[in-house]
Amino acid sequence: MFDTLSGKLQGAFRNLRGLGKITEANIGDSLREVRMALLDADVNFKVVKEFIERVKQKSLGEEVLQSIQPGQQIVKIIHDELVELLGSGNAALQLSRRPACILMVGLHGSGKTTSSGKLAGWLRRQGRAPLLVAADVYRPAAMDQLEKLGTQLGLPTFVRRGETDVLAIARGAMEFARANDQTVLIFDTAGRLQIDEPLVQELVRLRDLVVAEEILLVLDAATGQEAVNVAAHFDRALRITGAILTKLDGDARGGAALSLKAVTQRPIKFVGVGEKLEDFEPFHPERMASRILGMGDVVSLVEKAAEAVDASEAKRLEEKMRRGQFTLEDFLEQLRQMKKLGPLENVVGMLPGGAEMLKGADMGKHEKEFRRMEAMICGMTPEERRTPSILNARRRQRIAKGSGVTVTDVNAMLNKFNQMQQMMKKFGKFQRMMAKMGGGLPGMLRP
Repeated sequence: MFDTLSGKLQGAFRNLRGLGKITEANIGDSLREVRMALLDADVNFKVVKEFIERVKQKSLGEEVLQSIQPGQQIVKIIHDELVELLGSGNAALQLSRRPACILMVGLHGSGKTTSSGKLAGWLRRQGRAPLLVAADVYRPAAMDQLEKLGTQLGLPTFVRRGETDVLAIARGAMEFARANDQTVLIFDTAGRLQIDEPLVQELVRLRDLVVAEEILLVLDAATGQEAVNVAAHFDRALRITGAILTKLDGDARGGAALSLKAVTQRPIKFVGVGEKLEDFEPFHPERMASRILGMGDVVSLVEKAAEAVDASEAKRLEEKMRRGQFTLEDFLEQLRQMKKLGPLENVVGMLPGGAEMLKGADMGKHEKEFRRMEAMICGMTPEERRTPSILNARRRQRIAKGSGVTVTDVNAMLNKFNQMQQMMKKFGKFQRMMAKMGGGLPGMLRP
């Protein structure tokens, strides 16, 4: 989402890093580039003006440390101000009641129903027992969609078809939750194409009835500044507690994310980063600021890896690597674990300097190659995967036909695997040698 903004900011930083001394004159051009980059990203112009002024004042008033270059210090100031602009810290949900109630509000098409399902899945992973409540009595497909999401997640959904009184649905949901020990109710409320008084009053009555602790406004990041205007309207009417930004994996320019906190004083609590139900995560301002500035987001990457990778399986593969017994079956398992991390472009983007690495790189080509390798290995028998040496010309032809590739592709894949296997054997021997000399290399080959 922030690719364009990130690229422009890094272009401005190249000029900043070359500064030998900070003066009002020599930072003017670079900060002008930063200002234009933020405005192009659809950030609110008042927010941009205040942001640049704060950076300028801090840059000129800051005592430059001898250990770093002046330009680098300005980049750090911009990073810190971006963090402050985005919300300074992760805003956690405040759910103290039992059962606790969350209202999901927003306009039509913002992604309320899908986000309700994603939030329910996230809460379950945190040890909660969520109940999805279909409180949209106007959109015919809303109840069906929410019920389908609940089935996919294996979570209960409270649906009362034919009922048009939202408050009656809420009372029934509360009784159901207490009877079935559901700890959090997530109300998927009705939306409109635009904010109107009947919608607002219905939401106010629902909020007061269930004593909602969280009122989360779901906003489509692609709507830009309009998302901020919508947030301001909903906040005046309902006193929202936070926002969920959807479609952060799209090509939106990012202005909504960078303006929301400053304009409404309400934090972004969660972001939707893909179409799958698991593509949903808490919003961390510092991590997002680092990604915008091309510094990566290693913490989020490690968290994703921890969720996707089975620790016991990783340890088993490590032992096999040490002994030089890594097979095509193990290689297939590695490919599948990589897929769980999400699109390769997103993974690379979380690495320091990842944005630069992605320039001109065809990540789609690499992902296609991974899929072809997976298809080739799946086209083998278990014996062939465990003992690739038996793969003669006839077997390779069969594998190529079965996986929709050429024999040359199969040969290339096997050659890469053999090279990797040889490298692992040498690595294992080297580590054993180092262990005899004094304990080995700390952390080597450890997950």
